[in-house]
Amino acid sequence: MDWSHYRFRSRWILPAPPGAVYAVLERAEEYPRWWPEVRSIDPLDDTSGVITIRSLLPYTMTFTARATRRDPAAGVLEIAMSGDVEGWARWTVTARGSGTLARYDQEVDVRKPLLRLLAVPGRPLFRANHTLMMRSGRRGLLARLPAAE
Repeated sequence: MDWSHYRFRSRWILPAPPGAVYAVLERAEEYPRWWPEVRSIDPLDDTSGVITIRSLLPYTMTFTARATRRDPAAGVLEIAMSGDVEGWARWTVTARGSGTLARYDQEVDVRKPLLRLLAVPGRPLFRANHTLMMRSGRRGLLARLPAAE
């Protein structure tokens, strides 16, 4: 087992239509305004940028994200990542009842040297740190969405 390889999945049930959720999620450059752990996004061009994140644990991760799929009809946004993490992440936005299910899938290899060194003892903390970041992102997205009618 490669202890520096991670698969994450988060499922957010949201009280807004899929189109409204997708519209917020597709504007990645605005994530730092509503997702506190996304510290900055510096665009490189129309489809890529450098992202800096930091959650509860005292380490910052920086990576380049490049859009690989943007499909509003299917509700899919996908990026490839390189830098402190290498891999991909995908949002899939679908209708669920009167609201939306936003599913986040991510598969990455951590490349940051200190995190690789601490891979075995730190793994439970790193996974918990990601969970906390995702919870915070859900709260921020809820506040950003239009009020349900």
